This record gives sequence, C-alpha cells and structure tokens, in this order.
Amino acid sequence: MRLISFNMNSVKAYMNKNLTDQLEKYNYDILSIEELKLTEKEHTSFPYVKEGYTPYWTVSKNKKGYAGTAILTNKKPINVTYGLHNNEYDDEGRVITAEFNNFYLVTLYVPNSGEELKRLDYRMEFEDKLRNYLIDLQKKKPIIVTGDLNVAHEEIDLKNPSSNHHSAGFTDEERDKFRKLLSIGLIDTFRYFNNDERKYSYWSYLRNARANNAGWRIDYYLVSECLIDKVSSAQILNDVYGSDHCPVLLDINL
Repeated sequence: MRLISFNMNSVKAYMNKNLTDQLEKYNYDILSIEELKLTEKEHTSFPYVKEGYTPYWTVSKNKKGYAGTAILTNKKPINVTYGLHNNEYDDEGRVITAEFNNFYLVTLYVPNSGEELKRLDYRMEFEDKLRNYLIDLQKKKPIIVTGDLNVAHEEIDLKNPSSNHHSAGFTDEERDKFRKLLSIGLIDTFRYFNNDERKYSYWSYLRNARANNAGWRIDYYLVSECLIDKVSSAQILNDVYGSDHCPVLLDINL
C-alpha cells in the first residue's frame, strides 16, 4: 500500500496549476491533503477526485479559507471521524481519522505557533490532547500519523537551526512535545530509513528558499512501533512542485 501526504497550501490553487500528474505518477492508494483553504464544507463535490477514489474532508468553520484536511482513498474505510475526542479542533479542520481493518490513519494539520509565538500556548494544548487521543487509538489497533506537524525535530531537520532556535516550528517547547509524541510508541519513518540524510519538505516563499534549499522537514509519516517491519520505504518527494511544501510518501505492507 502506498500513502502520500501533501500540504497543498490551497487545494483549489494547486488544481489550477494543472500539476496533478506529478502526484498521480506515484500511483498512491491513499492521499492525505493538508491546508485545503476551502471556504465552506460542501458534501457534493471536492476539487480533486480521481476515479475510484472517495474523498473525505473537513474545513475551518470559524475562519473561512483557512486550514482544512482531507483524505482521498481507493480503500473503503470502516469509519471516518473529524477532530480529536468529541470532535475538538474540527472547528479549524485540523484532524481526520480513517479507520481501516488493521490500522487507523490520522491526517493532521498541527497549529502553527505563529509570529512572535502568539499561538504557542494553543499549540501546546493541542499537542497534549493529540497525544492522549493517539494513545486511546493505539489501544484498539496500530496507527499511522501523517501531515504537516509544523515542527522540525532535530537540527538536521532544517537548514539554519542556530538562527531559528526561537522561531515557530523549532522552539524547545515544540520539539519537546514531538519527543513526547514519539514516546507513546511511534517511529519517524523517514529518519528511521534515512538516518542522517538532510532533506526538507517545506520552504518559505521568501528569499528564493527552495532554489537555495533553505528548508525545513516538518511533514511526517509516524507509525506504531509494531508496524515498522511492514514499512518498505519512506520518502520526501522533492520533485513535486506547486506548493511551499512537497509531499511525503510511505510504502507499507498492510
């Protein structure tokens, strides 16, 4: 089974660029999308649907054209839920969970701490509730967690760690929460398979960052420890353009 996750930074804008062949050549079974930026939740249509695939999505209810997550799948899920416990954070379209026979897939767009870290406290609360939510899921069956997690774990995961130590996405607080997330029994698949490789999944639109490869690795596939032997590949698809992010890929035998 092949899974891909991609922060498109507006699914409609991405579709208007006619770049879907870049993704479709990878023949994915499940595509997770983050940062949809759709203005309303429409149950009758979705901007990006391939034949044989079913879309599930959620958008921000309070702030139009903001956040939002989606799952497109050719494998029928048993159930799909939105938000964390009791649908919390679905008002910002942050989380989708698709339950399959032998695993849960959780697609996330984790809140950014923002300029001057104005949303850091909000982010910390989200992280604690997310961790508890995933602990409860793992009691039932293994999990695959993906999406834009908005944190570079270690210095190897961004081009300029020294100048970004107090920047959103690389604060001590955010990195500590990520370590605690891994501590519940999750493995960062890219780092597991690629050890000390420096490769990024996000570049600012400013200062020609992508051309200079001044990037960050903030998009992930995390899997329950019991699934790691079933993973054959974890990649970052730097050849896919159209967003300030690029997709990440997971090949897993489930």
